[in-house]
Order: sequence, then C-alpha cells, then structure tokens
Amino acid sequence: MNIKWAALADTAGISFVVTVAVVAAFALGILALAKRDTAVESGTGRGTLALTGAAVCFTACAAVTAYGISLIAG
Repeated sequence: MNIKWAALADTAGISFVVTVAVVAAFALGILALAKRDTAVESGTGRGTLALTGAAVCFTACAAVTAYGISLIAG
C-alpha cells in the first residue's frame, strides 16, 4: 500500500480552512442577529441590514454543508 502524503496533507489543510471559514461565517451570523436585536430594542432602527447579513452568513453555511453532504453521499 502506497500513501500519497502530499494529497493527504492537501486534504487535511483544505478541510481545516473550510471548517474555520464555516465556523467564522456562523459566528458572524450570530453576531449580526445580536446587533439586530440591540438596534430593535433601543429603538434606533429595524436592523434590516443586520438581518440580511445574518441570512447571507447562514445561507453560506447551509450551502457548504449541503455540498459536503453531496460529496459524501455521491
């Protein structure tokens, strides 16, 4: 059996980067929702931009997750 160490390192590195990116996007989405709640509670605005940003972050997370599941299942 011959292990391709370079390919294994590439896969591990890409997996790490994608994982960090998804976690960061999810955290930014949670932060945007918190900012929206603060804006609504203080009466300074409706927080529409923050809600849109949160939706974009959560959609990106869902898309990456769906793609990963399709890679595993396919």
